[in-house]
Amino acid sequence: MSTDAGDYKPNGLIERILAFSIAQRWMVVFACLAVAGFGVFNFLRLPIDAVPDITNVQVQINTTAPGFSPLEVEQRITFPLETSLGGLPDLDYTRSLSRYGLSQVTVVFKDGTDIYFAASS
Repeated sequence: MSTDAGDYKPNGLIERILAFSIAQRWMVVFACLAVAGFGVFNFLRLPIDAVPDITNVQVQINTTAPGFSPLEVEQRITFPLETSLGGLPDLDYTRSLSRYGLSQVTVVFKDGTDIYFAASS
């Protein structure tokens, strides 16, 4: 039985891959460098943000009404404000809070809405 390296025929998939890699070592080195270069190229183009912004687009309206009870704040300030904001484009939902002398209305817009457009609406 001869074990000459020139007569060896790989018969498994892994053995064929290894035999090709050894026979074509410069092609394998070039392919590895090309993949590494492509990775470095894409890494340098990747926008990096230390703390990504995961909040929704929202505008908060705080109104003071000294001397008003929560019911008066709700009836005279919060409800009319929510009603007038109800028809804004790209509106997702509104939520509100009425306390003694304070009305807080939060208007949440759909993702992708320009914050400056939302604030000026």
